[in-house]
Amino acid sequence: MPLRPSTYGRIFRLSRLAGGPRLPASPPRRLGPTLGGSLPLLFARTLTMQSRGHAAGRGGREEAHSARGVGEPGPELPRNIPTITTEDTGPPLEKSRARSALVAHDRNLRTPSPLAEANGDDDSEAESYRDGRTDEVDRDTRGRAFAWCRDFLSGSWKVIREEDFQISIVSGGLSNLLYLCSLPEHVHSMGEEPRRVLLRIYGAILQGVDSLVLESVMFAILAERTLGPKLYGIFPEGRLEQYFPNTRMCTAQLSDPAISAELATKLAHFHEMLMPFNKEPKWLFGTMGRYMDQVMKLNFVREAQLKKYKKLMKFDLPAELESLRALLAATPSPVVFCHNDVTEGNILILEGRKPSAKERLMLIDFEYSSYNYRGFDFGNHFCEWVYDYTYDQWPFYKATPENYPTREQQLHFIRNYLAEQRKYTDLPVDQTQIEEDMLLEANRFALASHFLWGLWSIIQAKISKIEFGYMDYAQCRFDAYFKQKKLFS
Repeated sequence: MPLRPSTYGRIFRLSRLAGGPRLPASPPRRLGPTLGGSLPLLFARTLTMQSRGHAAGRGGREEAHSARGVGEPGPELPRNIPTITTEDTGPPLEKSRARSALVAHDRNLRTPSPLAEANGDDDSEAESYRDGRTDEVDRDTRGRAFAWCRDFLSGSWKVIREEDFQISIVSGGLSNLLYLCSLPEHVHSMGEEPRRVLLRIYGAILQGVDSLVLESVMFAILAERTLGPKLYGIFPEGRLEQYFPNTRMCTAQLSDPAISAELATKLAHFHEMLMPFNKEPKWLFGTMGRYMDQVMKLNFVREAQLKKYKKLMKFDLPAELESLRALLAATPSPVVFCHNDVTEGNILILEGRKPSAKERLMLIDFEYSSYNYRGFDFGNHFCEWVYDYTYDQWPFYKATPENYPTREQQLHFIRNYLAEQRKYTDLPVDQTQIEEDMLLEANRFALASHFLWGLWSIIQAKISKIEFGYMDYAQCRFDAYFKQKKLFS
């Protein structure tokens, strides 16, 4: 997020914290045919152009996952739909409570967030960034970028002088750094070489053999299925990718009925994919468990951060995590191949498409994708209606709790999801009970979204050099968690 011709949205969180490959998961039921080359516009991983001065928020919360994602390849397993149900909790009563809770939810979540207007407190961190984000590419990064482009690209990239090399910040993300590398206009192409490429430099916790392998596997699969960009070069610190200029979606557009409907159908398509990764749904709590271990061992030196850290520790997060685990164990949710990061920054609006067109959106960035509980994709997406990561003053995001989708907005999304799913799976004609089940599922798994990214943000506050109010964001997410828990536990 900073001479940024664009923002690549929150697309850039954290892929993995130090630690190994992403945790695997259990057999999903195949809801439809595997996605293949016939759907290149649905999920092609593409980049976005946006005006200078906008930054991507947790966007790309991109790379905070310790094991962010791809599980290890394994044999195909039976295609039933496992759930994490451990007991019969009394569906009729729960659905009744869910209906009442959603009504209350619309009212209670409208209470102002501590950061909705203030956008940070009067501490040393806020003072450090009173002039906004940094826009300059440092000399060392420029030199390394030039060397990588020269070594991995062909044609004019081999002969261009460093002083003619052009580089600008696309988005700092919240863990990855993204840059647009370009040939100047006066340098003519010598062949088929690209004139612009995206340079992705991993955050410190992403660099290493494990990160490189996982990135490469996922990228190769998507490229083979024509669902992702070309890969021009890969190295321990990051990679060079094909660059596509497009229009990135804004947070406020998520509530547009047409956009929400199309996004729901695309997510239904995504959940139908069969991927050669371990299908046990361990990613969610495996990741939160590793984050928790790290959070409890952190030692902040800066007084402002230490004060915020101690405030967060009063929540007794380890005990709260066990409480969340028990609640979700009583919340049936099928295991599917989840995107795990359906945010406005990961949705492109295709240029040249009419507003009424059914194929004007493109879902991108699969860096968090893994086999997971379906409810997480729903709940996580609904949470993202609240957070605007393009805010250009400290803490570089803005929370608007009243934007959390209402019951009717959630039903609109769910009904379009089910309409698409019905093309591949026989569903009961009377779907009222299904809708009520999914409302409860989505809003309980929204708790997991708040908890996961809250832990992630505390860790980022310690290790990341990217300009973002991580501790403020963590507090904001945990405040939202406890409000949501009162309504849906």
